[in-house]
This record gives sequence, structure tokens and C-alpha cells, in this order.
Amino acid sequence: MTRSSIDAHSNAPDASGSLATRLVHAGSPRFVEGTAPVNVPVERTSTVRHASTAAQHDVHARRKAGENIASYGRHGSQTHRALEDALLALEGGVRAFLVPSGLSAISLTFLALLSPGDHVVVTDSVYAPVRRLDTGLLQRLGIELTYVDPRDGQLEAAIRPHTRLIYTESPGSLLYEIYDLCAIARVAQRHGIALATDNTWASGILFRPLDAGADISILAATKYVAGHSDVMLGAVIARTDAVAARIAAAHDVLGLTIGADDAYLALRGVRTLPVRMAQHQRNATRVAQWLQAQPGVGRVFYPALPGDPGYALWQRDFSGANGLVSFVLEGADQHAAERVADALRLFAIGASWGGYESLVTVVAPERLTDHAQWDQAGAVLRLHVGLEDADDLIADLEQALQHAPVVALHAIGG
Repeated sequence: MTRSSIDAHSNAPDASGSLATRLVHAGSPRFVEGTAPVNVPVERTSTVRHASTAAQHDVHARRKAGENIASYGRHGSQTHRALEDALLALEGGVRAFLVPSGLSAISLTFLALLSPGDHVVVTDSVYAPVRRLDTGLLQRLGIELTYVDPRDGQLEAAIRPHTRLIYTESPGSLLYEIYDLCAIARVAQRHGIALATDNTWASGILFRPLDAGADISILAATKYVAGHSDVMLGAVIARTDAVAARIAAAHDVLGLTIGADDAYLALRGVRTLPVRMAQHQRNATRVAQWLQAQPGVGRVFYPALPGDPGYALWQRDFSGANGLVSFVLEGADQHAAERVADALRLFAIGASWGGYESLVTVVAPERLTDHAQWDQAGAVLRLHVGLEDADDLIADLEQALQHAPVVALHAIGG
């Protein structure tokens, strides 16, 4: 196992106890001459100086042996090590790798684990850019992906002799389909296949896929980890040294790095992640329940709602929910949905989520047809319910939904 910078911080405040306590203290700066700052300093550098050539040789030798130590600025600084430590506290595992975005984390995982001729089984509700990675790069490299609904044995039936990876996202990105990751892990282990999962929805605070048997957990840390809509960041967390070594090799040759300022901002976000996520859930639950009672609103997608198809698995595996809620406008077309989105005042129109603010996006119909579990009629809006007052958000939705029937009637000639 690689030596963590936690060792260097051994005289930092005690980081035992609950996850919330560990996240406050993970990666805290060490005391020097009896004092230490609360926050990790931002160490910006492109070059690492060495006291002597012997010291330089020692650093290179330790890095070659697998130690997470910088011999050049691209390898990061103590600011980066502190964030990596915090992510390990969040997700578990032996090594965390920082990359410029969530999509970069996905790409790194595929390129690190796969070779020409390999096959991957992918759950069909994954983040849409995975399919662009497939058609835009992986196919050209001779890597084949098969998309499946993992229920009812479909996932195992899709495995071939040259399958090297199962890739999933649970809950899914738009409709929040939840899969039995423990069962998927057993399938992967039975066939000697690696299992990677995008855990951005839960972000480690609500679920830890490595504990369920996954080999790799992927985070778009842009979202809940950073939490303030001011950072682009991804992370790959490896469960074992063997997997970490493969990720490390690809991470190095691809030249992936992030700035120290972004690492600092993300670490700041980690400190408040538990309290932010709890408030997102409180607000989103109220919004989802309110939407269920509205005429013209069809199905509401939120795993924490009783009656949601993933509710039982959510109760079993997850410690909470987040701020993402999607809902169907029955009988409405895209124009009606866009009218609603345009009428919202507190929900800004934007594609991301996970920050403190509320957002809305109208889901493109072609993205829904990729989901085997999509069986509704109507347009879909995805909300990210932020940290504003829930009553204000509901009032905003109420006034905006009044626009939907007018446009729907106009669309059919009424």
C-alpha cells in the first residue's frame, strides 16, 4: 500500500469517530514549531526542488516504488495530498487520483483498464458522455461496449470471454435507477472482471461502492464534493493496490493534473458535505412530495419516495438522498417543458448539479430512450434542489407550472 500523507499529518487533530468528524479533520496540516493553520495552505508550483542529487534520486526511487510523492509539479503538492486523504476518508480505498473533470475520471478508468479487443458491459442509464467516449474514442481503439439493463440476469448474459470491465452508475443520471451493486459485484468477481461505478449521486457520503465490492469508485467532484459551483474536478478511487498501480500508470502518462487552488476549494467543500447533503435531501423531499400532488405532473423520480422502483434498494444501501428530482409533465411536449423552465425564477437553467443553488434542465427526449426503464409519455424536467428555503422553491414551481397547460394545448392546436 502506498504511504499516505496522513502519516505526515500524524500530529494533526484526532480524526477518529464518525464520517462527519473524519471529513472535518482529514488531511489537516501538521504542526510545525507548535502551531498549524486550520486550512491546508495552497502550494502552487510547477517545479519541485531537491536539496541534492541524492535527495532527487531518493524521491524518484520512492515514486517508482509506488509512493504517492511528488518529483515534479504535475504530481501535485501537499494541498493535493490533503484532498486525496479526504476522499479516501469519504470513499475508502487505498489511493485517490485527481483529474480535471468527472468525464476525465471516467476516461482515465477505461484507458487504464482496457486494451484493444477488450469488451465492456455498461448499464444503460449511465451519464450520456460515456456513450460519446465510446463512439468518439473507444471504438477507434478496438474496445467494444454493450449496454444492458442489469435486472433479470441481463448483465451476466452479456458477458463474453474477452469482457474485462463492468461499468455502472447507480443511481442513474436522469431517472435515478438504482441497481443492486452487491449482486453486480458478485457477478464481476465470479467472472474475474473489474467493476467500476460512477458514485457521483451519492458522493461517498450516502453510499460507498468499494465496500459493496466495486474495484473503482468514480466521482465528478465538481458537484457535491466541491459544492459551490466554482470547481471542475474529478476523482478515481481504487480499492486495491493492484488496481491503483494500473490507474497510476495511466494517470502519469496522460499527464493528468489539477491546480492547487481547485484542490483547496474541493477540500473546503468536503468539510461541509454532510450538512449540505442533509439540507439538499430535506428540501428535495418536500419538493418531490409536492410535485406528486400536482395535476399535470406524472411520475416523480426520486429514490427516497416510497413507491419509487428503487426505494427498497435505496433503503437497504444508502444513508440518505441528494437534491436531484426529475418529473414528467403529462401530455406536454418539449416546448411546454421549456416554457416552464423559462418561467422559473429561483431555478436557474443549467446542466450541472451539486452546488448550493437550484437548477433546472429540460431533458432531451433522445437521452431518455437510452434508458430501458423509461416507460412514460411526456416531457421531463430535471431539478437540482438547492439550499434555498423549500417554501420559496415550491412557490416558484407552482407559478411556473401554470405555464405548461397553455403551451400543451397550443401544441395540439387548442
